[in-house]
Amino acid sequence: MSNRLGLEPSIRAGRLGLSLPAGLPFDAWEKIGDQLGVIGDSSSWWLGDWLVYGEESFPDRYRLAVSQTNLSYKTLRNYAWVARNVPMSRRRDTLSLQHHAQVAALSEDEQERWLARAEEERWPQSRLRREIQASRARTPGSAPITVSLTVHVSFEREQRWKAAAEVASVPLPEWIAQALDHAAGHGDGE
Repeated sequence: MSNRLGLEPSIRAGRLGLSLPAGLPFDAWEKIGDQLGVIGDSSSWWLGDWLVYGEESFPDRYRLAVSQTNLSYKTLRNYAWVARNVPMSRRRDTLSLQHHAQVAALSEDEQERWLARAEEERWPQSRLRREIQASRARTPGSAPITVSLTVHVSFEREQRWKAAAEVASVPLPEWIAQALDHAAGHGDGE
């Protein structure tokens, strides 16, 4: 085993394990734990930044880089996406990569605001996600969250619905939504 991770010289860290010397004092053991925590927390960012560099500098080698890790393509793609969209200058070392993933699609100002708030209030990433979603729902003019539904109906039923929508002078999808809202007791569409 080699020691390429910046650990004390008496520690041997390798792919298959960590060899600790006998008689290691508690404070040294605790320091090693701190170092390992930093390595663990940092490795997702390191991989993301490494992959972004590889995409930009060696585009024909990106798949090879992905194969060098034991992580799924989807995981690595997500690391790279977050690293690409949240510059190092905006990253918070008190927050996880998952926190940063929650804000990666937002504008720079919004990223800064939400990361600062999550850091100050010590939110888990799930709380950050809920707060961002709740903010979007309260913000006038923000795009509502929409879903698409697929309904299989007979040809005859489709023709009846189209005729009713034409009589009401509304597009069929809107007519269907209004009919469902009415049936659910929410005639205002909300």
